[in-house]
Amino acid sequence: MSTTTVVNTVVSTDLQSQTRTVERHGYLFGQKIAASMSPQFHQTIFNELGWAWEQFRHDSADIPSFLKLLQDPNCFAQRLLTQDLGSSVTMPNKVTIMDYLDEMTEECREVGACNTIYFRPSEDVGGRKKLYGTNTDVVGVRQSFYQTISDPDAVFHDKPAMVIGGGGAARSAVYALWKWMRATRIYLVNRDQGEVDAVIRECKAKGYGDSLVHVATVEQAEALEAPGAIVSCVPDFPPKTPGEKTARAVIETLLRKERKGAILEMCYNPTPYTELGAIAEREGWQVILGTEAMIWQGFEQSKLWTNLELKDLPVAKCKEAIAARLSASSRL
Repeated sequence: MSTTTVVNTVVSTDLQSQTRTVERHGYLFGQKIAASMSPQFHQTIFNELGWAWEQFRHDSADIPSFLKLLQDPNCFAQRLLTQDLGSSVTMPNKVTIMDYLDEMTEECREVGACNTIYFRPSEDVGGRKKLYGTNTDVVGVRQSFYQTISDPDAVFHDKPAMVIGGGGAARSAVYALWKWMRATRIYLVNRDQGEVDAVIRECKAKGYGDSLVHVATVEQAEALEAPGAIVSCVPDFPPKTPGEKTARAVIETLLRKERKGAILEMCYNPTPYTELGAIAEREGWQVILGTEAMIWQGFEQSKLWTNLELKDLPVAKCKEAIAARLSASSRL
């Protein structure tokens, strides 16, 4: 197999990566990605498999230039006859990239966001590689609960759920709760009425929005049944505006209810130990760190890119690598 020495300051900010030999490469395409754990996570997998692969950071929102990078002959795996390496897509490109995809999975279409691009080596369109898009964030949400909670029936099955936020991650959470986690209703809590209206409208148009309920006031929250699963999809900032303060009061009202469940705090940058997570823990909730969602959606990506099953991937090593990263961040 031929190899290439990657020297590309556009797609990599790691000086070591620019000088060592890499046989095949993919990308993390987005902005403000310097602190992302995705490249480290996938590098752990590639290293354990003994493959000279790497995921480079490409800090950009320029989709045409990114599409050209994807057509690089080394942005796929000749090692495997049945599968090609692909790329991760993060904000602000998850929605806009969809206009350029040739095919999408059900999750990608229904959520309305793509976080993973993959290829099939024998399939192209007009002389270029055919782009497939999927959304593994929904798997990350689902697996965070099922890999952590020992008794889903007691904690969140057939109970209301709650999603905090109104962006792309919130849509992924809604889909996971509706599709796989047996939520009877899904409470939406957010500082912005317009964002909530958009989520409900889009989910209804796709056939899974009838169970959504906007919880806008403390009085409304007091009258509701306690949720079993909560997914928080907002940054870790203390509430300042009236809308943020109202949303926090609604959340705390629901957290104080007698029955407790589990909350997935999706925010993990710069730390997964958030203010909201601490509040939930004090109220008796089981807190699942956002790195769990990152890990499980990452394994789903790797299954697509490597053509391996989860049992063949270095699960324990990846968890150790992320735990070490968290420990180092905590010390700093």
